Order: sequence, then structure tokens, then C-alpha cells
Amino acid sequence: MAFKDILLQLTSYPEPTPVAAVDRALRIVQAMGAHVTALTFEMVMRLPGSALTPRLIGVKGALEAEQRKSADNARTLIDAFENTARDCGVQHEHIIELCEAAHVPGIVADYARLSDVTIVPVGDDVTYQQSIAETVIFGSGRPTMVLPAGPNAAFSGAFDVIGVAWDFSRPAARAVADALPLLQRAKSVRVVTVTEEKPIETRRSGAELARHLAFHGIEVVPDSESAAGRPVGQVLADYTNARRLDLLVMGAYGHSRVREFILGGATRSILDCPPAPVLLSH
Repeated sequence: MAFKDILLQLTSYPEPTPVAAVDRALRIVQAMGAHVTALTFEMVMRLPGSALTPRLIGVKGALEAEQRKSADNARTLIDAFENTARDCGVQHEHIIELCEAAHVPGIVADYARLSDVTIVPVGDDVTYQQSIAETVIFGSGRPTMVLPAGPNAAFSGAFDVIGVAWDFSRPAARAVADALPLLQRAKSVRVVTVTEEKPIETRRSGAELARHLAFHGIEVVPDSESAAGRPVGQVLADYTNARRLDLLVMGAYGHSRVREFILGGATRSILDCPPAPVLLSH
């Protein structure tokens, strides 16, 4: 089943999602022939305690200014989104939610549960996005695509060459299943297993995954990459760059501790600095 209903999450505060990332996301949607909904937020800034003292009155003014900044950023983002979507001929709509910053990740996850995939731009300039991506990955039950948000991030506009990080685990299997619509459209699919990093306990082989994907009309190139002392996230980033992948598919690892998710090292590394668009599933 193809991806037909895509959610694009955009941040208005403290720093807005770069317009270049909006353009990049819409090129992805255009290539898929999908409908996209842009979701962004106007932040509500609440003053703790009483606002009657002169000191707190000054704080209230500052909070109101920040709230106006968020609203202005949200409108600018939506205008850029609407203009580019029309130019690309992409079916689209937008939603602007009004809420406090702490509620944003949960609201995005709610919308994500009703979408085929959620695109979340992340990068050095939008670090708040990383916490949103974590919540969507582990809380939505749907695949999440993290997109490099930096202005210099290279992207061809289509997922012609796709890499699959394969370690025989449940999250990796989930990611492969979620990515099937994209894998079937790709010109080249490479399956990479990182070795000499951790024991891989399975009786199955990479050849069996290739056989399974062949039933879906997907021919794969099997690869093996030695960790050679590098963290898995770095191995995958190096592999993505060396093979010039348009998309990396991988399972997301994490476990819940009270009310927060503790991410696996590779997942954290990729979210901190995605080397290309990355489709993650849990």
C-alpha cells in the first residue's frame, strides 16, 4: 500500500523550521503522489503565579512578545508551505494548534496515528524537533521520517537508492514492513548488516530477507559493514554517505523509564544528525 496521507510537522518556536526543509519535504510528497497536511503551533506562554507585582508585569510583557513571535513564525511557515505546495501541484491542507510547548509532542503523535507517515525535520537549528520525533516514533504506532533540516542538506527529490539497516531484530523487521511502498519504487535497495559490534542471535540469514523482499518485486544488494570500533550510528552515517543513499530505513530502539524514553545509541545518533532522510519504525 502506497503512502497517500502524509503529516508534515513544522515548528514555530523557539526557532522556526527552515523554509528549505519545507521545500525538501514537499518534494518528497510530490514524488510519492500523496496528500500532505502541515501541522504547526502557536505557543501559549503562561505566567507562573501572580502577575500583580511590577517585576512579574515585565515578565508578562516578555512572554506576550514571545507568543507573538511564535504566531508570526507559524503564519510565515504556513504561507511558505502553501505557496510551495501549489507550485508543486501537491494536494494539501494545514492545521495550526494553539497550546503550550510541553503539549506539542503528544499532539503531534495523536495526529500521526491517523497518517501513513509523519515527516519531522530535525537539525542543529531545530533541536526541539528531536524530542517531537522521539514521541512520534515511540508513541504513534506509525513510521516516522526524520529529514535533515539544515540549508546545505543534499537531497535528490526522489528515493532512488535506499539502504536498509538490518540486524534481524523486531524494530528492523517493523521498519522493513513499513518501508515496503518506498522499497518497491526504488531503483536500488541495499541491505546492510553491521558486524563486530554486538552478537546477532538468529538462525536466519540476510539471504532469507532478500528472498522475502523478492516476493514483493524487490531485488536487494546485501552489504556487510564492520564496526571497526565505531558506534553503530556512525557506521550507518558513513555507509549512507559512501553509498549516496537517498533514504535510510532502520528500526528505532528505546525503552521506557517512568515517563521518558531512553534511546538506543544508534537511534540517538541518527536523530541528532541524520545523514539523509531516515525512515524509523518501532
